[in-house]
Amino acid sequence: MPIGGLTMIVEERIYRIQPGKMGEMLKHYEAVGLKVQTRILGNLIGYFQTEIGGLSTLVHLWGYDSFEDRETRRAALAGEPDWQEYLRLCTPLIQQMENRILVPTSFSPIR
Repeated sequence: MPIGGLTMIVEERIYRIQPGKMGEMLKHYEAVGLKVQTRILGNLIGYFQTEIGGLSTLVHLWGYDSFEDRETRRAALAGEPDWQEYLRLCTPLIQQMENRILVPTSFSPIR
């Protein structure tokens, strides 16, 4: 939804997980990462794993009021001890990371 006349941005994060490690990754995320991320980042739009195409891939989408909102929230997350613990557990399980900022078109249902 437009906030103060501005359109939200969506961050798409794509993680390729080491073969055979998806279960471990999801277990750690559900136990540690999810709580701290949703508390600080707020707007989790969706969290997915691939079924067809590049396998062992997680895709998650986060909504922010602006790029500055994203920067502020990501900085707060980086300073959280629980988040640092999650990174210690999960970083070795990630083979490749990609993220991009998506801006809705004028006709997108998510604005």
